[in-house]
Amino acid sequence: MRTRPLVLALLAPLLAVVPLAHASVPPPTDGWTTVWSDDFNGSSGSLPSGSNWIIDTGHGYPGGPGNWGTGEIQNYTNSPDNVSLDGTGNLRITPRRDGAGNWTSARIESQRSDFKPPSGGVLAIESRIQMPNVTGDAALGYWPAFWALGAPYRGNYWNWPGIGEFDIMENVNGINSVWGVLHCGVSPGGPCNETTGIGANRACPGSSCQSAFHTYRFEWDTSVSPNQLRWYVDGQQFHSVSQGQLPADTWANMTSHAGYFVLLNLAIGGAFPDALNGPTPRASTVPDRPMMVDYVAVSTKGGGTTPPPTTPPPGGSSAYGTLQAESYAQQSGMGLETTTDTGGGQNLMQIGNGDWAQYNGIDFGSTAATQFVARVASGAGGGVSGLVEVRLDSRSNAPVGSFAVGNTGGWQSWRTIPANMSSVTGVHTIYITFTSGQPADYVNLNWFTFGH
Repeated sequence: MRTRPLVLALLAPLLAVVPLAHASVPPPTDGWTTVWSDDFNGSSGSLPSGSNWIIDTGHGYPGGPGNWGTGEIQNYTNSPDNVSLDGTGNLRITPRRDGAGNWTSARIESQRSDFKPPSGGVLAIESRIQMPNVTGDAALGYWPAFWALGAPYRGNYWNWPGIGEFDIMENVNGINSVWGVLHCGVSPGGPCNETTGIGANRACPGSSCQSAFHTYRFEWDTSVSPNQLRWYVDGQQFHSVSQGQLPADTWANMTSHAGYFVLLNLAIGGAFPDALNGPTPRASTVPDRPMMVDYVAVSTKGGGTTPPPTTPPPGGSSAYGTLQAESYAQQSGMGLETTTDTGGGQNLMQIGNGDWAQYNGIDFGSTAATQFVARVASGAGGGVSGLVEVRLDSRSNAPVGSFAVGNTGGWQSWRTIPANMSSVTGVHTIYITFTSGQPADYVNLNWFTFGH
């Protein structure tokens, strides 16, 4: 997905000196620590590092929305004609058009999907980019972007925008402006006004966005209360969103998961460029104008650095008490919402195939548990169902117990469902996993427990 703003408001450019190309990622300053980066140094014509990047191909993720959910028309490839290093320290993403009028381009995303601030600290995602150097009618349909998506989107592709999206730099149709946008909540509408998002834009300082490199930066600050999201171009802030602007469950859904992955792409056509200038691309649109990327860097500042435990501590929670679903140590693919079930609190929502939640230090004692019980609800459509499973100590281990669930009458129509399971004693990390033959979400989970 990406933003589809319907309004254009250009601000007057401010004078700034635009530096020449860097040979490497600039060193961090003022207490920042670089946690991941790529300077795109390498031989001309080579692909970006496979250890850092995944190259997306085609017209969408397998099983996901067509045309990448945005209406863009190009076919993404892994050809060096569309994505390669230039030998002078830049990545070039270049759109091409063949004799039949078919467009190709490229989209890459970071292998890592765990970028988030340390507790009480700040995360920054930054890149130095020259947008495609094309303007006017020749640029109609060009849509370069530098952005980040919530990790639960991987493998699901239908939980947008709840998992969060930070558009750090977007541009369309060769306009001298950078857009920064937050996507969250539900679509259409919701607290982030989807599919438009909460956005702002401004002209690039000094030289135009198309004629020179500029530095685009996003910061996620948990050192202040309420937390804050901020957007910058060449060090000048032009957009912010405060935690206080959004409902608590919306903020939690986009910030409580494993983190974010970073994307760079150059689309042709789609909802955003079409919204500003009508159908694109056109006969006047020219190919072969690359987006050039000098570097990408992710850095953190302050806060704690201790990750959550991955092995169960001794003396953890009893398996025979009520284990609230939202008390996970880690999870992937799900959101949180306030439940209407007895006892209140929150439930896990937006649960579909491949999602999971981890609970550390669950103590079964010396008398074997043989039953798994969970409180679930479902408003899934007809024929949509799946399994709720329990696995011990690794998500790759076979389930020790499971039950199937379909529509219960609504997403807050709760039922307690028991299931037999293999005998379990001792202390374990518990994984509640979800498996379905359909891509659609099929269940909410409020709590679970075990019995003899």
